[in-house]
Amino acid sequence: MKIVFDKIGQSVKPFDLTVNGVRLEGTLAKSGYHRLALKGNLLGQVELACDRCGDEYHYSMNSLLHLTLSDEVIETEDDLDIIEFIDGVIDLEFIVQSEISSIQNSYHYCEKCANDDEEFEQEF
Repeated sequence: MKIVFDKIGQSVKPFDLTVNGVRLEGTLAKSGYHRLALKGNLLGQVELACDRCGDEYHYSMNSLLHLTLSDEVIETEDDLDIIEFIDGVIDLEFIVQSEISSIQNSYHYCEKCANDDEEFEQEF
């Protein structure tokens, strides 16, 4: 789902989008001259691989998402949750894919490995 940056005004614009089994529902509203506030909730399941044993399992996502979106380059250290859409088109699917990738690229342990303190070595 793509939305033109200039079409978002002071009034709250709701959206609802599902990408790869993850649903992002929330609102967009203007928060400054070149800034929008995205407030939403990510819900769904993501398939992950345990970094210890390699087994695949489903991870349930349920997290709040608060981002600042901009149509120009912003150089600040005050707010690190800024996504810049220089072409003036907000791509909500890109945001969901980025959040999914962020979770998949972290270290994860399945339920059986999370509570196991025993040394682990496996040959392939």
